[in-house]
Amino acid sequence: MASSILSGADNFKLLSGISPSGSSFLGSELNLKCLPQKGFVNFRATRTLRPTKCSLSASRPASQPRFIQHKKEAFWFYRFLSIVYDHVINPGHWTEDMRDEALEPAELHTRNLQVVDVGGGTGFTTLGIVKHVDAKNVTIIDQSPHQLAKARQKEPLKECKILEGDAEDLPFPTDTFDRYISAGSIEYWPDPQRGIKEAYRVLTIGGVACVIGPVYPTFWLSRFFADVWMLFPKEEEYIEWFKKAGFTQVKLKRIGPKWYRGVRRHGLIMGCSVTGVKPYAGESPLQLGPKVEDVSKPVNPFVFLMRFLLGIMAASYYVLVPIYMWLKDQIVPKGQPI
Repeated sequence: MASSILSGADNFKLLSGISPSGSSFLGSELNLKCLPQKGFVNFRATRTLRPTKCSLSASRPASQPRFIQHKKEAFWFYRFLSIVYDHVINPGHWTEDMRDEALEPAELHTRNLQVVDVGGGTGFTTLGIVKHVDAKNVTIIDQSPHQLAKARQKEPLKECKILEGDAEDLPFPTDTFDRYISAGSIEYWPDPQRGIKEAYRVLTIGGVACVIGPVYPTFWLSRFFADVWMLFPKEEEYIEWFKKAGFTQVKLKRIGPKWYRGVRRHGLIMGCSVTGVKPYAGESPLQLGPKVEDVSKPVNPFVFLMRFLLGIMAASYYVLVPIYMWLKDQIVPKGQPI
């Protein structure tokens, strides 16, 4: 199992952070006497800690694909969202500052690294990658041709390889890339463990995987819409998936927009950046059964439409959240939490 800080039963070491009065951690509401709001958490055991009441995220029902977590529904969701994605979603949930901060643990230190951006979508995250790595060495893969069409239009990405494909079944040989990046994609994977197992497989020995995604919120209404819409993993679930896949030196960095202040429980889309190192060449030691979702099976059109509409309704809530928080930031005096 992953290092769980929910009960304090396992061990962890804080590598860096800021005081509770600082800005920016998003996803779970924390007891700030226990943990910093922002920074790295290294889940390697260092010393035994006594159990505490500090929790990283609320409990939730057993994991199962949400309405827009299915691949077919996600495909059609982005068929329409791709039109306004860079202008509506990113400003509230995935800013340039957040992107650059989340990519730091990926150690993009040299321009000749071979990098794959899985679930690269419109190429927003890829624009952050090519600041450090030559575009000709970067591969973008996504299941949405509509999102990828937006990426192809961006001049800095003209030399990138752009492919359609499945994060749970990547079309690359084993031991191919030096870095694996995936931002805002894991929430749509029916089987996150399989996707992270694939991340391990396609990396070279010593390669770094960096998965950036949401964190399960604590506010009851946000939890409800999260469970209807797509997967919002708990922080310890990310760690568990990485460790089970075979990664070592697993770390988690909390991220959030600069204009969020204090303790926030409502939750945004991007909440953490998790990294791990591949210690051995070859495939992951983890053995898995068949895929959770078989996209080749026929789908009842009525059921599909109902699920799709319910998912859209839940997604609308998360469009309103950053607007609400932005308004609070304008109204509440500086220095007070919102």
